[in-house]
Parts: sequence; C-alpha cells; structure tokens
Amino acid sequence: MKKFSSNKVLLLILAAITLASCSKSGKSVSTLTGWEYNNPKYGGFQANANYKEHGPPPGMVLIEGGTFTMGSVTDDVMFDWNTTPVKQQVRSFYMDEAEVSNIEYLLYLQYLEKVFPPSDDTYRKIYQAALPDTLVWRNTLGFNELLTENYLRHPAYAEYPVVGVSWRQATEFCKWRTDRVNEKILIEKGVLHTLFDHDSLKVEGANRFDTETYLANPNLLFEGDSSIYYKGIKDFSEKSKEKKSKGSFTGRHVKTSDGILAQRFRLPTEAEWEYAAKALIENREYNSIRGRKKYSWNGGTTRETSKRYKGDQMANFKQGKGDY
Repeated sequence: MKKFSSNKVLLLILAAITLASCSKSGKSVSTLTGWEYNNPKYGGFQANANYKEHGPPPGMVLIEGGTFTMGSVTDDVMFDWNTTPVKQQVRSFYMDEAEVSNIEYLLYLQYLEKVFPPSDDTYRKIYQAALPDTLVWRNTLGFNELLTENYLRHPAYAEYPVVGVSWRQATEFCKWRTDRVNEKILIEKGVLHTLFDHDSLKVEGANRFDTETYLANPNLLFEGDSSIYYKGIKDFSEKSKEKKSKGSFTGRHVKTSDGILAQRFRLPTEAEWEYAAKALIENREYNSIRGRKKYSWNGGTTRETSKRYKGDQMANFKQGKGDY
C-alpha cells in the first residue's frame, strides 16, 4: 500500500512537471510553426505571451454582458411607438461608476485653455466649443438663474454631474480622456517624460500627446523631438543589437499588441445604456435575463415596499421621453 502511494505521488509530480513545461513552451513558441517568439535568432518576432489582463479603467466598473428585452415592456400610454420591445445581446463592457462630475469636466476645460489658448486666433474657437450649455437650467415657470451662473464652476457643485453637454462635446471628451490615460501609462512605464515638466518643451497646439498619432508613428509627436521619450520597452529585433549614442532612445515603442495602452473611451450604445440602467442582476439566469421589467428594480411600483421605508419614493421615473 505504501509502495502504491509513493508511485502515485511520483506520477502526479511527473504530470505536473510535464504540464508546466508544456505551458511554458506554449507561451514562448508558436504552436503552428515551432518558431520561438521574442528570440533574435528567429528574427525577433515579438508577442506578449505573458499578457495579464488589466483591471477596470480609472473610475469604471465592469458590466457583465447578457441577453435582455430592450424597449418598452408595458403599454405605450404615450403612443410614441419608438421603443418596441426586442431581444438584445450585450457583451461585457466597462462603464463609469458615476456621472462625469463638474470638477472632472473643468479639468478638461482647463487643459484645453492651457494647450489651446483662446487668445491665439488659431485656437480661439476650441475652448468655446467645449463649454457646456448652462442655459439648460432655464424653463418657463422656473427660477434657476443661480444654477445657470454657479452650477458648473462653484466648488459647492464640484461633485455634481455636469449638464448641458452635447453628443459632440461628450465624444471629444472621450478622446481627450483616452489620450490623458495613455499618456500617464507611458510616463509610469518610463517611456515618456512628463511633458508639462520638461524644460525644453512647450505643450501647445499640435505639440501634445495623442494616442492615435503615437501608435501610427511616435516620431510625429512634437515635430520629431525625441527628447520627450526616456526609454522604450525591451526590443528583441535585429535593430536592438545596433549601438546607440549616449542619451538616445533605447528599446522600442509600445504597440497595441503589447496590451499596455488603454482602449479607446467612448459613449455607451443605446442597448448598453438601457442594459446597465435596468440593473438586472437579480433576474439573471446563466447568461440570460428572465422576464421583463418596467423599472430598474423588482416590482411594479415606484414606492418602497419594505416595512421600514414603506411608501418612500424609490426614483423619479416617468414614461415617454427620458424613461430613465
């Protein structure tokens, strides 16, 4: 019995070693050609075989995908006929945990004002085009003049959601956010210098970090000034063997295939927005959502049903334009 147990343990150890070696070789060798990745002897063809998935982007949470019924699930009392129920499948995606606040949007405006100074006729309209429409607070029988004057910039409203932003403005904000997040990633990786702290650089106009330009050709940024870069990531190509002058850029630039840079930020689709707004987790069965819900919670009323808070309004909900 003892001999049988020792043989069994030995077999398990050999199996573990075999699996480990297979796993290791599978990561560094092409399974279809047998060629080694990241090996100068085989041409230095590079692949990130040890990719580790990043966590959520700053300020975002994961929305697990699934299938749900999109559109109105009750009688269309407003007779809009624009939300016909249809079954939709949504992939998992990241979404901001909360609305973009005034203080975050003001950071965007300050950046535009610094990099594209309105005093220069070339950039005069860029800052103005990004300003939200604060007059959205005005209505026929309301007195919200104080909000039109103070809501965006007063520190008391710093954490409140920004309002009056158009689709075009929101799209431009997403592009700016992509660039700033990736700029910080490259600075932390030691590839890029802190641009605003660089004595010989002036961050203005075209002289700024742009993700699309960097991925297309890093030498196009800052009119080819290589001093903005510090040190690249490890390079396995033949060029890495060439001797470089002192102070020159070594290694190689980051590519999309490295999995280092953040993906492009964008606005959610209509299906993604409705799926996230309905918060259908409690009705989830495997990868499908059971039943149809009028509200983002279980039940057919906007009033709280629990004994402690019975009768309290759960949300401001109206049918028709702006269901959520």
